[in-house]
Amino acid sequence: MEGKGYARVLTAQPVGIGAELITVEADLSRGLHAFSIVGLADKAVAEARDRISSAIKNAGYKPPKATNRRIVLSLSPASLRKDGSQYDLPLAVAYLIAAGHMQAPQDRILFCGELGLDGCVRPVRNVLAHARCALEAGIRDIVVPDENAQEALLVRGIHVYPVSHLHELIAHLNREVLISPAKKEYRGILPLAGIDFAEIHGQEGAKRALTIAAAGRHNIVLYGPPGSGKTMLARSLPTILPSLTEQESLQATAIYSAAGQLTPGEIVERAPFRSPHHTISTSAMIGGGPSLRPGEVSLASGGVLFMDEFVEFDSRTLEALRQPLEDRVVSIARTKGAFLFPADFMLVAAMNPADTLAGDDSVIRQKTQRQAQKLSRPIVDRIDIWIEVPRVSQAVLMEQIQGTTSAEVRERVETVRTMTATQLETVCATEAEEALHTAMDRLQLSLRGLARTKRVAQTIALLSGAAQIELPHVLEALQYRPRGFMGNA
Repeated sequence: MEGKGYARVLTAQPVGIGAELITVEADLSRGLHAFSIVGLADKAVAEARDRISSAIKNAGYKPPKATNRRIVLSLSPASLRKDGSQYDLPLAVAYLIAAGHMQAPQDRILFCGELGLDGCVRPVRNVLAHARCALEAGIRDIVVPDENAQEALLVRGIHVYPVSHLHELIAHLNREVLISPAKKEYRGILPLAGIDFAEIHGQEGAKRALTIAAAGRHNIVLYGPPGSGKTMLARSLPTILPSLTEQESLQATAIYSAAGQLTPGEIVERAPFRSPHHTISTSAMIGGGPSLRPGEVSLASGGVLFMDEFVEFDSRTLEALRQPLEDRVVSIARTKGAFLFPADFMLVAAMNPADTLAGDDSVIRQKTQRQAQKLSRPIVDRIDIWIEVPRVSQAVLMEQIQGTTSAEVRERVETVRTMTATQLETVCATEAEEALHTAMDRLQLSLRGLARTKRVAQTIALLSGAAQIELPHVLEALQYRPRGFMGNA
């Protein structure tokens, strides 16, 4: 039936960082000229009529608008909203097959790509989601824009056919000039960017805390007076983080592709470092919107979310961090259900306690009260390490002592991170366990605070190569609980 006025091809509609399979149908019948696209399509999809008509003309074929036919292009399921320019290529292919200009593919193929008026195939976002959707549906072949080929190749088990112009695809499907499947380009991981630990003079306590945080993926707050180096320390953190594993890289690339923040051909191989401004909206931080775009907490997944001027963020934005900090995912509710976005990030925050700012005692008390109100107990509880960053003297800054390099620290961090789950269940010595429970009463630790303190002690034990959590590990972990300026937690 295909090629005789009717055709059917496959594509996908991105939903979150995934995608749902879409069937594109074309029906051509005699009658007064009409050209419509149905199936709950947005304006970008509706405008595809003009793009594909010009692209087909410039590929050397009679365009839909020059025919005396009634043309209906349908996208199903009709109940799912369709958006984006990735429908151009599958819509054009469906029309060309129905019009008899192109042979129907012998196997199931998924198509995606935007068309230029001259027939060129332009890159689109979320191609990785298309490739994963194809594999899950048992489709082994996918046609994508040439610039998106390497992104699609991250999904193993499928053949990726890159195209740069519509006439290439027509020749391929007509078995005239075949397109060879793309091959993965093995590139070296880009060198780390950031401030090396060895370049930071002084602040040994803060660097020690950052090492523990990196090794155990703990959330950390750097607090101290303005100009003490909190931001510099935070921006040095990526230099001690390991490269992403293949699975982590796949997920991070999918998130950035879904957000439209991935350069064609780019693959996320390093732990992301996101630093949103404190004026950011809650939806931009958490994600959502009409097209379900991932927010900053998802873009930081697998890496670091740095929140400078922590207490200056809107209270609603801070409270919205509760779920991702606890569950490592974000759930966004819609009428058709809840959608989950990964949010497995390390929170690194920087703040100036009120008692380090200028002002008389009454002003400082007001600022302290405001900070305490801004950071609720549940948020404070979810942060494992609080470390003071004092000002460094000029004498220390002038010292020429070579400190530990980021490469040396990163090696220790990788060692701890690659330990098995059994090794991570470190036994707690009796006196260490007693110290934890004593601290729970004296510091009024919540059960969550107690559990997180024990986790920090566990990381410290692993960094030191100990077989179990000893008393010194617990005592150091307790040093990282918040001080009086924020209350005990």
